[in-house]
Amino acid sequence: MIRLALLLSALASPLLAETHEVRMYSRSEAGPMVYEPSFLRIEPGDSVRFLPTQPGHNAATIDGMLPDGAEPFRSQINADVTVTLSVPGLYGIKCSPHYAMGMVMVIEVGEGAARDLPDDLPPRARQRFEAILDAAAP
Repeated sequence: MIRLALLLSALASPLLAETHEVRMYSRSEAGPMVYEPSFLRIEPGDSVRFLPTQPGHNAATIDGMLPDGAEPFRSQINADVTVTLSVPGLYGIKCSPHYAMGMVMVIEVGEGAARDLPDDLPPRARQRFEAILDAAAP
């Protein structure tokens, strides 16, 4: 009976996982060089689909803003890409060409992740991260 419960639990997990969409903009109502939304709180095993709504953007993890054991990723420019995030923690995401302009977002996988920022962030990226994390504070 316990084996059946474990099997059903393992099979149900992928069925319960969600895919969240993030759009990449050069300009939107939220301002210039933005991801919408700029903050996601998701469950381990959920996926995030990055959509290049306007051309010239990608999605890439930021060194120093990736949980231990998580795999970094970097999409091609103008590519629609889906990533599954299973390791709990805080993921800093950037648009490689527009990182210095502050085109960043945060994905929190699970709850209670440390919200420390690396010291070497470009100034505009740091300002945007601080605003995102302040708005998302529990």
